[in-house]
Amino acid sequence: MVNALIIDEKDTVAVAIEQLTKGNTACFTLSDGSEKEITLLDDVQIYHKFAIKEMAKGSPVVKYGEHIGIAGCDINPGNHVHVHNVESHREDLDNK
Repeated sequence: MVNALIIDEKDTVAVAIEQLTKGNTACFTLSDGSEKEITLLDDVQIYHKFAIKEMAKGSPVVKYGEHIGIAGCDINPGNHVHVHNVESHREDLDNK
């Protein structure tokens, strides 16, 4: 059963659309209609993010196809992604 969502294939996080519990499975639909499942390593509150891809410290965190920050530490698929492991990062918008 789908209990999370992504918007863009570039996303490194999914958003929980219900309360999710550590050890249970999160499921979301890809653009081709297939479903992907990830075992959660942390509890994830409704509307919070969790990693769907490995993110090394310093790599971009991508939600809805946009960079929302950088990983403040290594983040594994299934980890809750929030202020404790994401850092703000000002992108150079003048050179885009």
